[in-house]
Parts: sequence; structure tokens; C-alpha cells
Amino acid sequence: MIAELTEQIRSGRLARGEQLPGENQIAETYQVSRGTVRSALSELQRQELIATRSGVGSFVTFDGVTLDQTVGWATALADSGFDISTELLSIERTTDPGLTERFGLTEFVAIRRLRRDRTAGPVSVETSLIPATGELRELPEKGLLDGSITATLLSAGLRSGAGDQVIGTQALSADMAALLERPEGELFLQAVRTSVTAGGELVEQVTSLLDPNRFQFHLTFGRP
Repeated sequence: MIAELTEQIRSGRLARGEQLPGENQIAETYQVSRGTVRSALSELQRQELIATRSGVGSFVTFDGVTLDQTVGWATALADSGFDISTELLSIERTTDPGLTERFGLTEFVAIRRLRRDRTAGPVSVETSLIPATGELRELPEKGLLDGSITATLLSAGLRSGAGDQVIGTQALSADMAALLERPEGELFLQAVRTSVTAGGELVEQVTSLLDPNRFQFHLTFGRP
């Protein structure tokens, strides 16, 4: 039963957002007890294929895509089958009092990029702040290595070992709305992710505005 439901979900026959049959119906279909059905649903939930809402039912959450953020968003999205292009908007040196207080750095390089679905239009805009130290300080003049922030940071010896992320919503300002081709004031997801080295030095802080119809955040805990 688990194998068959897993195959239906992963193949797309049970699509993301679709509600699974009720426990009684599944038990009848597979000629098993409701206890067995509950165990199977718990396993599917553990595999992050479904989510169960008490009193409502179980829904497919798997969309066929797992993003590997270690290679960078653009590569991960492309490798996952999305037709996403990345437009570099600007690279410039800047200051940030909050990061200065936290990490003791006085100057940063800000890299702003727009992600665009080639058929649906812009889906996100992000601003990355990285230390303006050593070779990184010359990025406004020299540009990114292979067009990749991840590759540029690795070449400078900066590798993420830990970090934190804060997620909320943000009403689009006039300039962000124009970039994303949306009405001013429309609510977007806002994610602020700060990555540090194993020694606690800043690697990158990236603030992303994400189309809530295209992105979601899924947190799991208590995994055995």
C-alpha cells in the first residue's frame, strides 16, 4: 500500500494539493485495517509526500522537485526542470549597520538579481550582501565568477557552515512592484537568510522576495 501510494504521488497521478481518500476508503481499497492506514499515512508524511490536517484529511505536498540550495538557486531551479532565467540587476559596494554591529565589518557588496519564469514572468527578486573584503571588494568592477555567487564565495574561501533564516511577508514597494511586474502593495513572501562559516564569520545575507503562488517553506522536526 505504501509503495503504491508513493508511486502515485511521485509519478504525479496524485498531484500536489490533491486530497487523498479518507481512511475508511483506503482501508477498503487495500483490504487493511484503519490502524495500518494510519501507519502508512504517517510514513508518507515522514517522507514529506503528504500533510495531514486534523479533521480535514491528507493532502499531497510533494511537487516532484527537491532543490539543492548548496549549488545556488539558479542551478538548483534549472536542474529541477524549471525554465527560470536569472537577470543580474546590479553589483555595488554598500553599508549595513545591522550586519556591521553583528559581524564587525564596515563594508559589503550588494548583489541584486531577478528570477524570471520564461512563461509566467518574474517570480522573485533577491539582494545578497557579502563581505567587501579581499578580492570580493572588487566584484563591482570584475563581476561574479561564472555568474555565480556561490562559486565566487567558494573561490574566496567562504563556505557556509551554519546560519539562520527569518520568513515573513512584505508589501511590495513601488520599485519592487515595478521589477516584479505586480501591483504596489501586493504581499510577497520575504525570506532573510544569513549564512556564516564554521568559525562564525559572515558568508552571505540574502533577502528574497518570493511569489507566494510559486514558493512555500516546509519545516520538519522530530524526525526519528
